[in-house]
Amino acid sequence: MRSFLNIFWLGIKELRSLGSDVVLILFVAYAFTAAIYMQATGTSSELHNASIAFVDEDHSALSKELANAFYRPYFQLPEAIAADEIESAMDEGRFMFVVVIPPMFEHDLRAGRNPDIQLNIDATAMQQASIGANYIQNIVDARIRNFLTRTDAPPSYPANLVIRKLFNPNGETSWFVSIVAIINQITLLTMILTGAAVLREREHGTLEHLLVMPLTSFEIAMAKVWANGLVILVATALSLFLVVRMALQVPFAGSVTLWFCGVILYLFFTTALGIFLGTISRSMAQFALLVILLVVAMQLLSGGSTPIESQPQWLQYITFFMPSRHFVSFSQVIIYRGGGIATVWPQFLMVSVIGVGFFVYSLALFRKSIAVTK
Repeated sequence: MRSFLNIFWLGIKELRSLGSDVVLILFVAYAFTAAIYMQATGTSSELHNASIAFVDEDHSALSKELANAFYRPYFQLPEAIAADEIESAMDEGRFMFVVVIPPMFEHDLRAGRNPDIQLNIDATAMQQASIGANYIQNIVDARIRNFLTRTDAPPSYPANLVIRKLFNPNGETSWFVSIVAIINQITLLTMILTGAAVLREREHGTLEHLLVMPLTSFEIAMAKVWANGLVILVATALSLFLVVRMALQVPFAGSVTLWFCGVILYLFFTTALGIFLGTISRSMAQFALLVILLVVAMQLLSGGSTPIESQPQWLQYITFFMPSRHFVSFSQVIIYRGGGIATVWPQFLMVSVIGVGFFVYSLALFRKSIAVTK
C-alpha cells in the first residue's frame, strides 16, 4: 500500500513539474490540435482546384465542349492560351495542365482517323500530376463519346465493374492522415515528456533528493510512467473528439473504449522507451538527437506511411517486434473497420509483451544509473 502511495505522490510531483514548464505544455497543446489539423488538411491525394489551360486550334463545337467539361472543385476554370505561350506559361508555374486540341480534330474524329490530343503536365507536383492525368483522360473520353453518340446514356459493356470503397467511400485523405498524425504524436510526445522528466531530475539535482528518500527505482519510474502517460492520454482524447471528430468530421467506426485500452498499452511501451533514452543520454541535446533517430524509423516502418506489405520481407520480420507496427494495425482495424477485441487481441498481446519486456530492461538500466549516482 505504501508503495502505491509513493507512486501516486511522485506522479503528482511529475505533473506539477510539467505544469511549470509552459513551453512544453504549449508544445503538447499545439502538437495535438493545430499540428494534426494542418497535417490532415494541408496535404491531399485528391485533385483539387488544379490549374488548366486549353490551346484550341480546331475551334469546333467539340473543342469548345471539351473546354467546358472542366470545372470546380477538381479544376479551376480553363483559360484559353495560344500555342506559343505554352512553354513560358508552364515555366512560370501558371498551369499544371495544358491541353492542346489540334486543327481539324472534330473532322478527323468523325472520319475515323483517331486524332491525338496533347496533354502537357507540370510533373513537379508528381502525385497531383498523375491523378490529374487520369481525371482529364476520363473526362475527355466521356465527353467525346457523348458528343459522337448524341446521348448521355452510358455505353453498354459485356460486364460492368461495380466499385465499392469500404471504410472511406469518398477517398478523403483527411480521414486517414488525421488518425496517423495522432498515432505519430503519441509516439513522439510520450518519449519526449518521459525522457525530459528523467533528464530534468538529473540536471536540476532533484534526483539526489529522491535518492535519500525511502523510495525504490521502480516507484520513481512508475510515477513517471503514469503521470506522463496520463497527460498524453488526456491530450489524445481531446484531440480525437475536438479536432478529428468535430473539426475534421472523421467518423469512428469501432469502439472508442477499446481503442483507448490499446493506447494505454502502447503508452506503457513508449514511456519505458522515454525512460531508457533519458537514462542513457547525458544532455538534452543528445536526447533530442536520439528521439529524432528513433521516431523517424518507427513512423516509417510502422505501416502508417507505407503498407507493411510493400517493405522487404526481411524488414517485415524486424518490424514485427516493433510495438508501433501493431499499434497502427489495431488502430486501423478499430477506427476504420469497426473491429472488436476478437480481431485485435493478437496486436494487443504483442504490444503488451514487448512493452513489459522493454520496461523491465529500462527499469534495470535506470536502477543501475541510480546506483552509480549514489
